[in-house]
Amino acid sequence: MSARQLKANPDRAQLPVRIAALTSGKTVFMAVPRLTALHPFYLLDPAMLTGHAAEAAAHETAADHARTVAIDQVPQLDLVVCGSVAVNPDGARIGKGAGYADIELGLLTDVGAITEHTTIVTTVHPLQIIDGPLPETEHDFRLDAIITPDTIIACPRSRRPHGILWSHLTAAKIAAIPALAALAPIDGVPPAPGP
Repeated sequence: MSARQLKANPDRAQLPVRIAALTSGKTVFMAVPRLTALHPFYLLDPAMLTGHAAEAAAHETAADHARTVAIDQVPQLDLVVCGSVAVNPDGARIGKGAGYADIELGLLTDVGAITEHTTIVTTVHPLQIIDGPLPETEHDFRLDAIITPDTIIACPRSRRPHGILWSHLTAAKIAAIPALAALAPIDGVPPAPGP
């Protein structure tokens, strides 16, 4: 894996990816579970960690080993590893249904951390790959590759992440995510991204 800086979701299924990245000297940004912090990403920098990579990479203990950073402190990312419940070879994915992956990628796209050059992948068991269409909405993004224990499936590059689509969020969802609440539109216009 040639990526130097990557973002990975905090799910247990991707824990081996986070550990492998850290032990290879890569910097990992991991979302605070449910984005409950104003600074919603853990900065897992192998040079700054205060403990073993496995402990730092686990969502239950990351706070003991790494600091959190604001959205605009995340640099341009080489790779995003997201979790998926089901995927298809076209790169469509279904998450767990709460929309956190879409929000994370939307926030990071808005500040330029995710660009056209960022590769977006998921790790799944082969049984999670569906032959046929999956439901998608405007805020969904597609994968560049699907990684199983035995193979890598390249997907057509389409449906890149959008920034935050405010009209798709309820007031309750915005209020529950401090980073969103801080950026919430005033009179329909969100504030400009940070520096």
